[in-house]
Amino acid sequence: MVAGLAATPHLGAPPAPLAACLAGLALAVIGRPRGDPRRWLAALWLLTLAACAALTAAHVAAARLAALERDALRPPVGARVAVEGHLTQPPRRLTDGHLLVLATPGGGVAVRARSLPRELSPGEGVRARGTVREPPPWQRDWLARQGAVRLILGDVEPTGGRRGGLPGALDAVRERAERALESGTGAPAAALLRGFVLGQDDLIADAVRDDFRRSGLAHLLAVSGQNVALLTVLAAPILALAGIPLRARLVILLALIAVYVPVAGAGPSIQRAGVMGAAGVLALAAGRPSSRWHALGLAAAATLGLDPRASADIGWQLSFAAVAGIGLLARPLARALGVVRGAGPLRRALAEGAALTLAATAATAPLIALHFGVVAVAAVPANLLVLPAVAPAMWLGMLAGAFGQIPGAPVEPLSWLGGLCAGYIAWVARVLGGRGAELDVGEPGPALVLAYALVLGLALALAAAAATRRRGLGPRRVPLVAGALVAAFAAALALVPKPREAPLGRAEFELAALDVGQGDAILVRAAGAHPVLIDTGPPDGGIAERLREEGVGRLGAVLITHPDRDHAGALADVLAAVRVERVAAPPGTLRRVCGALACPRPARIAAGALVRVGRAHLSALWPPPGAPPSDEPNDHSLVLLAAYRGFRALLTGDAEAEVAPVDPGPVDVLKVAHHGSADAGLGALLERTAPQAALISVGAGNPYGHPAPGTLAELAERGVEVHRTDEDGTVRVRVAEDRWAVE
Repeated sequence: MVAGLAATPHLGAPPAPLAACLAGLALAVIGRPRGDPRRWLAALWLLTLAACAALTAAHVAAARLAALERDALRPPVGARVAVEGHLTQPPRRLTDGHLLVLATPGGGVAVRARSLPRELSPGEGVRARGTVREPPPWQRDWLARQGAVRLILGDVEPTGGRRGGLPGALDAVRERAERALESGTGAPAAALLRGFVLGQDDLIADAVRDDFRRSGLAHLLAVSGQNVALLTVLAAPILALAGIPLRARLVILLALIAVYVPVAGAGPSIQRAGVMGAAGVLALAAGRPSSRWHALGLAAAATLGLDPRASADIGWQLSFAAVAGIGLLARPLARALGVVRGAGPLRRALAEGAALTLAATAATAPLIALHFGVVAVAAVPANLLVLPAVAPAMWLGMLAGAFGQIPGAPVEPLSWLGGLCAGYIAWVARVLGGRGAELDVGEPGPALVLAYALVLGLALALAAAAATRRRGLGPRRVPLVAGALVAAFAAALALVPKPREAPLGRAEFELAALDVGQGDAILVRAAGAHPVLIDTGPPDGGIAERLREEGVGRLGAVLITHPDRDHAGALADVLAAVRVERVAAPPGTLRRVCGALACPRPARIAAGALVRVGRAHLSALWPPPGAPPSDEPNDHSLVLLAAYRGFRALLTGDAEAEVAPVDPGPVDVLKVAHHGSADAGLGALLERTAPQAALISVGAGNPYGHPAPGTLAELAERGVEVHRTDEDGTVRVRVAEDRWAVE
């Protein structure tokens, strides 16, 4: 079932059961006893059951994905909209604003706002106004898992309302717990307690969050399995001391878990912990033995059933890897560290705590290295040092949150003591999270992947062999061969080439606003074609050096937008530095820029012309072919629309929107006209085109005051990301498949 659920979002419903079928067939072949045909029939029957389970789960996952897609709001891209809804989670801080996820009557939608009017909490009513965008590639999958497929760039304001029903009641529980955690201690400690107990890290300072990440303690800021375990360990003796019968205690524990999971955010890791915790309590209530592995499989099936895309969530992967590592390695490590019969309680507690830390760290380190490119070398000592303070901080925070539900209850002593424990943990993170706490690792090569797969297979084989000897389940060669098969299968999966974002210089399509000072020079590249240069910058802009840095020795064409010195002044330098096949410009411009130069194959270009660059094309939108001469060259500056697959960029030269009324429809990127000078028509152009990012080619410290404050304000008001060559140097827009990104 898990194989079918997890594979469907990536492979589709029909191929998803293949993994389960192959695994069942391999186990049937390996586990067959010689000369016993009845066991062959049993193995084939199990294989049939596995295939049916995987196939059913695959179709269930496909139906669930379709339902999730239907529940997402889909206004047309480029439209100006106003929506009202309720926050589903705390706003996430970004480098240039805040990201909010709203549940609206029409479905989920994400909003990116430059600023918030005040602190907003989950469940609060919010009104958003702005322009609809496709989410950027790096946010698309995460937002889809939150139920949002569209992104609104604009402003938000609270409506004063809140959601009702059970979600509203849980919001009230969370808010009372937040107030209790914030009373009796300082703001930094209170922010940490909110992260420890409720998983809300929005008030934690960026520097503190970085310390936790570098020291390997970031998992404390995200609620996980240890929160549920500590909750049950805390509540069980309190309920027993209150004289509540066993069955009633178990029911109350189930209710506490059911309340705590949504109050703590209901992320994939806490969902997994909630399912496993509930399974353990139910097993105890039924008088049946509990199994970590069965509970782990049940948790995987439940979380993937809720959202089959959860397997792509890093938190989900780390959570399951940590539990699997603890199940495989914790007990042998505890024995190695000195947990033997007769050991004292302190020694046993320290050894078991160290074993859990080492097992979870070893299991999650490869995933962290793969996703983040680092290994936290301080993770083990940091986790061991904070071990005595983690449980007290959690328990004190949980007690404060619980007593905070009672009006007038004295929670300050609890939050104050919890704040002391949180302060100690933060001190350890700061000391061990300094420079050198992380080791950068590159892309894992085949040798490293194979080595890790072999270690994983060996660990599984040893665990299976131990179970075989203990339960008398057959010859020892069976688990050894099974472990080798798992290792080979894991290595094969890991070594299969995966689609990756095209590296710099190998993108399918690329626009580069070259840093040539106060001027324009845009290099356009596409696979299978010679680059095209739009404008050359001024004579002192260093265009020849920029082209050498870009590795350009030949240009398919040089397009000159208009004859001003800051756009065409270095044409002679370009012709001398590289081989140019053609020079094109608007009619009046061509004569002026090529009059004293030997331009190769000079050509006129005006609205309606098309320049192909591989599979991409540059469409001329302005000036009109029969435009009369003008004393202002900017009025007749060439305006181009660059298009590749679904990506579109509007390149305006110096043609300000008030004099060049082009209407290309929605675009992804806008090259702001005339180095960002004041433009009365910019607002209307942004309304028509609704770009996500803007490029401004401008020189540092220029005497013209470019870019104009009004232009920057207009772009900021509409949520457009601004990239400037005076601050960022050369700015690239890279397109690969259906993804694009600005560097």
